[in-house]
Amino acid sequence: MTENKTQLDEEGYLLDLNDWSPELANQLAQELELELTEAHWEIIHLLRDFYHEFEVSPAMRPLVKAVSKKLGAEKGRSIYLMTLFPGSPPKLAAKIAGLPKPANCL
Repeated sequence: MTENKTQLDEEGYLLDLNDWSPELANQLAQELELELTEAHWEIIHLLRDFYHEFEVSPAMRPLVKAVSKKLGAEKGRSIYLMTLFPGSPPKLAAKIAGLPKPANCL
């Protein structure tokens, strides 16, 4: 379980985005049974940059587009993202990146 001072909402997203740290990301990932690799960190950093620029967590299509633009067409595919973040890549990656739940994700 995450540290007491770190507040999460009922779905496991950070309430205060300033509480995020790489250590917390590893802790959240571990709770979700994910081991973060360099490939995961590429997406996490890209997501945090995207949020900083647009003030929104991207849903799947904008995420795929952003990844393709920054990391190349090979990584900018939903299949690739699903291998890293199974289920719903935008939701899972946003959670680990300490960002709000993407608006278009159920």
